[in-house]
Amino acid sequence: MRVVGGVLGGRRLETVGTDAIRPTSDRAREAIFNMLVSLQLPEGAMVLDLFAGSGALGIEALSRGAAHATLVDSDAAACRTIATNLAALGIGDRATVVRSDASLHLAAHGELVDLAFADPPYQFEGWSELLDSVNAEVLVCESDREIEPGSNHAWQTHRVRRYGTPVVTLLVRRDSKFHAAVKRSC
Repeated sequence: MRVVGGVLGGRRLETVGTDAIRPTSDRAREAIFNMLVSLQLPEGAMVLDLFAGSGALGIEALSRGAAHATLVDSDAAACRTIATNLAALGIGDRATVVRSDASLHLAAHGELVDLAFADPPYQFEGWSELLDSVNAEVLVCESDREIEPGSNHAWQTHRVRRYGTPVVTLLVRRDSKFHAAVKRSC
């Protein structure tokens, strides 16, 4: 696995080495960041990477100009891998690694971020609660199915794309500074 674009493009990333963690493919990461460009992200963004695994999504955001990334994972091996990747790439000063369950982290740290990633295990069933808890302008969800925000959520679907089994759903908060850009592009 490697960083796909930005100043660190082409640099290798370590993976966790367990079947429990499924890294986002290079192809899907490239497509995700191509979608984000239309919203002028991640340049200067504060990023939250939930279920971070190897940290590939948060690191990709940093490579493409994000100001800071908080990478959250409950697995100790994943957190060690993230820290190793950040150190090897020389970007540890622009990131924070947190070992925590995503919902516990969100409950304790509700500050607004520009961009959040949520890539939980496919069997994850807590999407509704997660959507209620994430305080972000833009949320990129990766699952084996489209994540539908429903009418009770503050989110609007911007794009949905399938990359083999993974489905990427890009959501924008309706009261977000990015919402006008989404309405223009639809």
